[in-house]
This record gives sequence, structure tokens and C-alpha cells, in this order.
Amino acid sequence: MKVLNYGSLNYDYVYQMDHIVMPKETQACSEMATHFGGKGLNQSMALAKAGVPVFHAGLVGEEGDAFFEECEKNGINTKYLKKIPGKSGHTIIQVDKEAQNCILLYGGSNRKQTKEYIDEVLKDFSKGDILVLQNEVNLLDYIVDRAYEIGMQIFLNPSPFDSGLDCVDLNKISVFLINEVEGEQMTGHKDPEKILDTLLSRYPSARIVLTLGSEGVLYRDAKKQASHPIFKVKAVDTTAAGDTFTGYFVAATLKGMNIEDTLRLCSKASSIAVSRPGAADSVPTMDEVMKELA
Repeated sequence: MKVLNYGSLNYDYVYQMDHIVMPKETQACSEMATHFGGKGLNQSMALAKAGVPVFHAGLVGEEGDAFFEECEKNGINTKYLKKIPGKSGHTIIQVDKEAQNCILLYGGSNRKQTKEYIDEVLKDFSKGDILVLQNEVNLLDYIVDRAYEIGMQIFLNPSPFDSGLDCVDLNKISVFLINEVEGEQMTGHKDPEKILDTLLSRYPSARIVLTLGSEGVLYRDAKKQASHPIFKVKAVDTTAAGDTFTGYFVAATLKGMNIEDTLRLCSKASSIAVSRPGAADSVPTMDEVMKELA
């Protein structure tokens, strides 16, 4: 069984602030750093660090050579990573003193996928293989449709939740990994149980993972439900928390772990990630996670 992550790669420009900037406000930042990021790369990093052989598919711009080096350094297969003219995607991230963030996203090369390239990538995968997706690349609907025709298992984090998802047939998704904000956007409900009830009624064959920040995580499918509290840590940067959870959830699925142990593993991995600065480079290795759990 092969794992393909088709997703974004960004340069993240991270600014440490006293508070998130308000309209018409000018504020000096205390620190600035550049990191590798993008929900796609973050998740591939989490998969690789969790011990999963992962292929990353996506497009980078003319200044994107460093992405190849970073992926290869961390054990991510770059066979389906392609450089094109123009600029790579990037983000401007404000992180306040409470470790909360706001993110300005420029899609760049991430928004230049073509049907021809998608077909070229997916022809190498088959029924039962796993596809991990986010919503930071264009033609997501086409990727989902083609992967579903092949018979791949599709894991989707519908973030950022926007109109680009309107044309995606979500009935084809095997696993939804969402946070409470995305849950409300998808269902109109704030109550976690109502979010899960609504999603499961719409997509009865799916597995649904709902992360709730300080309230932990809930899981639901047609046959079982489970939950896990957070591991309390001093949060430094929450940027890659959800991406870390996603990568480790796929890893646990491949290992055949039960859902209770899966949620425990993913929660611990995420707690380590938020205690470190940056996005992709904050993701812990499986050895680090298992040592903490022990």
C-alpha cells in the first residue's frame, strides 16, 4: 500500500507579535523567522517522521529548489514534485504571546495544478492506496474524482474551508480530519456532538475525526465513537498542530492500531508540535512521541 500526499508547499514568514494586528493598526514584531510550510508539506513531514514512506505531489515556483532538498532530507519522496515558472506559495503568519496565530496565504504555484499533471501522478497508484488532501491546491474536485475512480482511500482535511470545496463530491471521502471551526463551517453547528451527528448522517460510510483544541479530540464512524483529552504543554506555535495530527493518524491507520490508541498517539504528537516554533520543522519523530508516551 502506497501513500501519496497531493498538497501545498509554502515558504512561511512568521512574525512574533504581542497581539494579532487590528484594522488600521501598525505594530512592531519582536521576532521574524522563515520556515518551510504549507499544509501539504507539513502533513508529508508528519507522515515521514511517523515512519511512513510518503510520496509528495505538488508544484513549486522558480525559487523552489529548497523544497526538494528539505523533502529529501526528511525522507519524503519527491518523484512527483515539479518546478514551474513563477513564484512558490507563501504565507505571512502572525503568532501572538498566547501562541495563537492568523495566516495570510498566497497560493502561487500551488494554485497552478493541471489535469494533465494530476493524471500523470495518479496513474502510478492503485486501489487501496492512501491519498492525503488539503484545500490549498486547485482542481481538488478533479483529484478526488480521479482518486475515487482508482479506488484510493481519501483522507481530507478541508482547510481552508472556502468555496473551492463546493464542487468537491465529499461523498467520496474516506476520512474527514477537521477542527471545530471547519466543523461549524460544514454543518452550521457549534456543538461537537451535533457536528458529528450531521456529518455522519451526510456521509455514513466516512470516518470523522474532530479536533477541539484544548478540549481534545472526538472520533465517530458508523459503528464506534471515541475521544481523548489533550496533553497539556506550554504552547509556543499552534500552526502545524492539525497537520501533525493528520500525519500521525494515517500512520496509525497503516499500523492497524485501534482508535483509542490512535487518538492517544496523535494527541501526543500534536502536543509536542505546538511546544515548538515553526510549522513543518516542529513535527516530532515517532521515536520522540513514543519516548514521551512511555
